[in-house]
Amino acid sequence: MGKHVANQAFRPGDRQRYRDKMQRGLDALARMLAEGNFSFPHQQMGLEMELSLVDEAMNPSMSNAEVLEKIGDPSFTTELGQHNIEFNVPPRVLAGKGALELEEELRASLVDADAKAHDSGAKLVMIGTLPTLRSSHFDPRWLSRPPRYGLLNQQICAARGEEILLHMAGTPLGEHGQERLRSHAESILPTSACTSVQLHLQVAPEDFAAHWNAAQCLAGVQIAVGANSPFLLGKALWQETRVPLFQQATDSRPEELKNQGVRPRVWFGERWITSIFDLFEENVRYFPALMPEPEEEDPVAALDSGRAPNLSELRLHNGTVWRWNRPVYDLADGVPHLRVENRVLPSGPTVIDMLANAAFFYGAQRALAEQDRPLWTQLSFATAEENFYSGARHGMNARLYWPGLGWLPAHELVLRELLPLAHEGLRACGVSDAVRERHLGVLEQRCRARQTGADWQRDTVLALQEHTDRQTALVEMLRRYTALGAAGEPVHTWPSE
Repeated sequence: MGKHVANQAFRPGDRQRYRDKMQRGLDALARMLAEGNFSFPHQQMGLEMELSLVDEAMNPSMSNAEVLEKIGDPSFTTELGQHNIEFNVPPRVLAGKGALELEEELRASLVDADAKAHDSGAKLVMIGTLPTLRSSHFDPRWLSRPPRYGLLNQQICAARGEEILLHMAGTPLGEHGQERLRSHAESILPTSACTSVQLHLQVAPEDFAAHWNAAQCLAGVQIAVGANSPFLLGKALWQETRVPLFQQATDSRPEELKNQGVRPRVWFGERWITSIFDLFEENVRYFPALMPEPEEEDPVAALDSGRAPNLSELRLHNGTVWRWNRPVYDLADGVPHLRVENRVLPSGPTVIDMLANAAFFYGAQRALAEQDRPLWTQLSFATAEENFYSGARHGMNARLYWPGLGWLPAHELVLRELLPLAHEGLRACGVSDAVRERHLGVLEQRCRARQTGADWQRDTVLALQEHTDRQTALVEMLRRYTALGAAGEPVHTWPSE
């Protein structure tokens, strides 16, 4: 979706031509997979982090253009809403002590960016959903300025043909009853409330299916022990409210198409795969193109000439199907490679918490991908999806199913089964003992304390509400959250009062 799309008025024939180009892209991809035309010199990791901007009153600061100009670093770029920015971290080798160096680099970059944002009266916040957002912040005028965002909004809203409906029921906060949200929006800007961390892992083509399947198995656990999005529009909702919010806010289906079983564009999936080709083929088969603007290149002709094709149509279309684990085809210096993009985790609360989440994902994924008897041969896809939604709704309190263990609490599953696997997987990746012990140690202590970012937010608001109203409590909670986040200690150590 970072691609510049210029066409604002697609003609009736554009979708057919675009579909034909995507099919040519699939033909080229199939040939490349069969012929082994991919680079894989070593396993690399990458990271993208989405951030929110707030003002002194902890309200959203619609100032990303000015803040980005102040920061002056191409690693920081726009996101959907004017109160969002994104930080793209250059890829690096997973092995060795690189993650410790990355920890220091991330801290330094974010501190510097935050200091420059202050010149615009803004502050950076790493959080899954910004609790001080209001419905007025979803007005289309708050879309970021690059035209692709307006075009995406126009296409989704036109396909849906009606206002976007946000409706969800939360988990009770303390002794209070279940809270419910029902709100309408005239744009896809509720998506801007969802700020995430995306983890990339470069893999060999023949290993892609195992790594993607493993990532799907882990998604429910990841979100349960990494939840950080409990509030939206003043309501206490899911522990990871990003999940239902993102699905509803980008839903291009009116109710009638939902009732027919048409697939949503924010999608867990529906089956285990045998190749990355399965996912790109599903994209083309199931989802209409939102921005059908083809490029000049013929991907099959490019292959015939000995050049790796850009597969521009497949890649742009892939950027408008928001799988929680997304396939990525990309080129570096003209050489193609494949990545798994893990989109499950929220932003924050701190750099060390995010790197602990990353270490767990990379390690456990590697270990599961290399097991003699793959886990996904013992776990139905429907159960993996059930785990995902249970983890998002209940966080640490979720009960998840795991083959050989049955149903057990998320924190217990991590401590008993998955943390040792994550250590094993990181060792297999060549990650140093110092990295393993530091980053996985943070995750272990979080599970023992049973305090995620979402737990801390909920507990803090509950305590503050004894003396004030919900909105004031949310503002004060966010003020404390930003201060504790800036101090950098992991969230399991944060006091809730």
